[in-house]
This record gives sequence, structure tokens and C-alpha cells, in this order.
Amino acid sequence: MANHSQLGFQDASSPIMEELVEFHDHALMVALAICSLVLYLLTLMLTEKLSSSTVDAQEIELVWTILPAIVLILLALPSLQILYMMDEINEPDLTLKAIGHQWYWTYEYTDLKDLTFDSYMTPTADLPLGHFRLLEVDHRVVVPMESPVRVIVTADDVLHSWAVPSLGVKTDAIPGRLNQTSFVASRPGVFYGQCSEICGANHSFMPIVVESAPLANFESWSSLMSS
Repeated sequence: MANHSQLGFQDASSPIMEELVEFHDHALMVALAICSLVLYLLTLMLTEKLSSSTVDAQEIELVWTILPAIVLILLALPSLQILYMMDEINEPDLTLKAIGHQWYWTYEYTDLKDLTFDSYMTPTADLPLGHFRLLEVDHRVVVPMESPVRVIVTADDVLHSWAVPSLGVKTDAIPGRLNQTSFVASRPGVFYGQCSEICGANHSFMPIVVESAPLANFESWSSLMSS
């Protein structure tokens, strides 16, 4: 999860989030190169003596027409690649349905029998020592590590948004509509998120906690929850 005074993204915990972080760094380097060039030209114009002579500069016009097009291509191609990767859902090992309510989440494991639960934020008075205030829940979403998980997202009342930044997941929950996303947790751990849509008075009090565990641990947990 995020730390105090953190300037960058959270540590990537899925292949998609790793790609997003790399594209962010790539875009920043392009922006840095453009800003450096513009600053250099501005400094040159302010420090050099002005000349009133007319110069035929067709070569320069050609450069500053083609160069921005190349820059846009360098940004567009990796961006489109990541968008297609985020849209790709191939034979998931597990399907999870997340339903947004005011102001809690309901989860249904559609591949497992009788595994449905509500997930409420843990009140501060009941928070165990060492847990995070306003982020911990009474029932975590447990998923198997290194397995493709499809998440079907919808809402029961108003607009919500199911978002877990370290997994690179953010999908709107819309009443009467099913949206879907997917992720692969590349390491074990606990990943925190929140509803990212302004859905009412308690909008900031419906956190999301995803726990990634080895397959054996996940099977033990699902058997215990189903019984």
C-alpha cells in the first residue's frame, strides 16, 4: 500500500500494473526531453542577439512537423498495447462477482458453491493492533496467487468503482450493467483499494482488501467459508 510522502505508484503486484508503471516512466522521459528542448530554445532566444534577416527555413519546418508526429507514435503504440492487454480475458481460473452497495461490497465466488459474503469496513474501535484504519474490512477477498482472476463488477443502487491500485484494476460498478476486468496477483500479500466513485456520504468508507495466497491456502479458506 502507499506510504506517507510517497511520490510514485504503489509497488506493482500484477503484470498489468508493471506495464502501466513502465509506460508511465516512458511517458515522463518523453515529456522531460520535450521540456528540456523547449527550455534550451527559450534560453537561446533570450540570450542571443535578435536578427531581422529573413531565412528560408523549410528544413526546420519539416523537422518540427515530423518530430511531434514521431513523439505521438512513441506514446500511442505502447498505450494501445496496454489497453488491449487490460481488455484481454482468456480462460480465467476463478470468477469473482463484486456488487457495490451503499456502502459495502458483496462478493460471490461463482465457480464455488455457496460462497457469498458481505465485506464491511472494520470500525476503528474494533480494529486489531497493526491494521490500517479506514482500509481494513471484516471479510477479505481471497484469491489464488499466480492465477488469472476475472472480476464481474456491478452495483445495486448507485455508481461505485472497484479499484485496487497495486493490481492495476479500476472498474466502474453501474446498476443494471455488468462490467468485467481481470488480474493476476504475481506475489502473495494483502492489497488495499477503495471505491473510486463519489457514491454518497460514506463513499470513502467502503474499502476493498484482496489477499493473494498460495492455491492450497485458498482451497482451505474456501472450504472453511463454504461450510
